[in-house]
Amino acid sequence: MGPEEHYRRLERMYASAPVNKYFAPSMHVSEAKADVTIQVRPDFFHAAHAVHGVLYFKLLDDAAFFAVNSVVRDVFVLTVSFNIYLTRPVSAGELKASGRVVHRSRRLFLAESELVNGEGQEVARGSGVFMPSTIALSPELGYV
Repeated sequence: MGPEEHYRRLERMYASAPVNKYFAPSMHVSEAKADVTIQVRPDFFHAAHAVHGVLYFKLLDDAAFFAVNSVVRDVFVLTVSFNIYLTRPVSAGELKASGRVVHRSRRLFLAESELVNGEGQEVARGSGVFMPSTIALSPELGYV
C-alpha cells in the first residue's frame, strides 16, 4: 500500500472512532502532518460560555497523534505525554489544529500542534511524545 492510501485509511479510522460521533471533527493526513477541523457548538462550552479545555486537548492531541501515525505505517501509536498551553478563549466559529512530527527515533516521536480560530489566531499550542504500540493497524480499528 502506498502512503496516500495509508493516509486515507487513517482518516477513515479517525472518523469511525466512537468519540468522534459526538464531536464530529474532520481530518486530513499527509506525510508527518495532520489537520483536524471542528465547528464550535454551545454544547462544548464550560459555565463561562467558552469552549472547554477538553476540546482544545482533543484537537491538539489528535493532530499530533495522526501526524506521527502517518509515518508509522504498521501499528497504532500511543500518546506517552502531552503538554498544552491555552492562550485564548473561543466561543464561536471554527477551530483547526495542525500537527507535525518534529523528531523521530526508533521508539519515540515528538510532535507539535497548534490550534487556531477561524480568524487564524492561535488559541492553544501543544507538544507530545508518542511511541509505537503492539496494536496492528487493522480493519477492527476502522483502518480500512
